[in-house]
Amino acid sequence: MALTQKEYVDELKLEWKKLWRERIDDKVRAEGIAVNDYDSLFIDKGTVIHATRDFKVLNFKDILDQHQVTNAERYIPPDPKVGGWTKFVKDNITKQPTKKRATAYLEAKKEKPQAKKNTRGWLHI
Repeated sequence: MALTQKEYVDELKLEWKKLWRERIDDKVRAEGIAVNDYDSLFIDKGTVIHATRDFKVLNFKDILDQHQVTNAERYIPPDPKVGGWTKFVKDNITKQPTKKRATAYLEAKKEKPQAKKNTRGWLHI
């Protein structure tokens, strides 16, 4: 059962990718329109799938829920805002603590003497 469900979700993912690849981008209205009927995704030809204003975004998880797929979260990656590997790396690995000892032993910077401008006078910095 689990294998057939995984295959079914893979077929839905292929349809989902095909939908986004074959859409028509209307630059005047700033929206994307479906080219064909996608019965498995519950999307008809001419449906707005992407827009900039007053639009409910299509969600693959909602489509899986309509198909009554159990554990739909298992088949899709988590939202980047919620977390995932990238967020874990950014939060825990790339933020290295600064070395406080190294900054304590830095020499004081010597001030350079005021520069002359073409030997006609002093530059005011």
